[in-house]
Amino acid sequence: MTQNLKEFADLYRRQGPWCTVFVDAGTGTVDSLAAADVRPQNVRAQLESGGAGREDVDAVEAALQRATGQPSPVAQFILARQGTVEISEVLPGVRAQPEQVSVGPVPDLTPLARSRPESFPYVVAEVGRGDAEVRLHYASSDPRAAAEEVEEVQGSTENLSKFPGGGWAQYGYQHRTEEVWRKNADEVAAAIDRLATDSRARMIVLAGDVRARSMVQDQLSKAGQALVEHVESHTHTGGDNPEDLRDRVSSLVAEKWATGQQEILDRLAMQEGQDNPESATGPGAVVSALQQAQVDVLIFDADALSGRTFLALGAEPWIAAAEGESLGAEVLGKVAGPAALLRAAALTDAGVLLVPGAALPDGVDVAALLRWPTGPGVPASS
Repeated sequence: MTQNLKEFADLYRRQGPWCTVFVDAGTGTVDSLAAADVRPQNVRAQLESGGAGREDVDAVEAALQRATGQPSPVAQFILARQGTVEISEVLPGVRAQPEQVSVGPVPDLTPLARSRPESFPYVVAEVGRGDAEVRLHYASSDPRAAAEEVEEVQGSTENLSKFPGGGWAQYGYQHRTEEVWRKNADEVAAAIDRLATDSRARMIVLAGDVRARSMVQDQLSKAGQALVEHVESHTHTGGDNPEDLRDRVSSLVAEKWATGQQEILDRLAMQEGQDNPESATGPGAVVSALQQAQVDVLIFDADALSGRTFLALGAEPWIAAAEGESLGAEVLGKVAGPAALLRAAALTDAGVLLVPGAALPDGVDVAALLRWPTGPGVPASS
């Protein structure tokens, strides 16, 4: 799925210089222990040779840490400016290859974007006729991902048992029971909708009592109903193993995640050859679209673009391929292609999908899906 770097927009607007450090943080073998011992001095020397000020070098050195107790591989990403560490993250399961220690005019979040793709938020609700447990999860390749929020919904249990008699008395009792169930379902649906809306959930999994699930789905908003997947499991009654439910949900998440990425690439392929495509391919066209805040999803191969540079600008349009395209904004300096593109995407609220080169059409290393189509080509003057 795409990631959105809008949360870093404020950092991207701040003036540098910025220190970016992405290094191995593992321990364990004799060699890695020796490397950990000299890592702070090596990082310090590289930052100093890159022109970093002493306050930044000191701040980074103090933030460097061994990920004791973490199995290898494990990396650490640090971003600092003006003596303050703005980001320091230990990344389990990530190998810092290649390591990066650099000083530049804007933050370079490329290593973090590669290592920590946007999570896939989803809601799991185990529902019964009298209670429910609603959980918000964030799935990602980050092994630290876990349940974010758990909410218990305890509804009324009045009239939830079967009435042994018949006739009108039984009808009235069953009618009251249906009203209790419906009220409980409404409370559960409200909790699910709130979590799904706040997190921008991409899937809602309903498990538990079949009748209760149906009633809850009916009470969800239209947007929520479109996200629903059912799982035949009811762990609260003791009839199913919680591990089985987790396995079934994990399979659904993996399927949705892969489908979502493929849908983006299919959308891109469908635009090829259109008269007024809602896409752009190639550095020039994509940079032009970013300058107009026209990009909905930015798609690129970071490895292929690592040798290309763009100009980072101090104000809108934030990025340019040449000084003549800066539209009067201050040119902060030349920046590595992936870093400049990620910054422009964050500052224009575009989604980002990093892909291997084979996923893109031949000869294309950067493309974009657009918020509105490009216009027809201007005919050449005779």
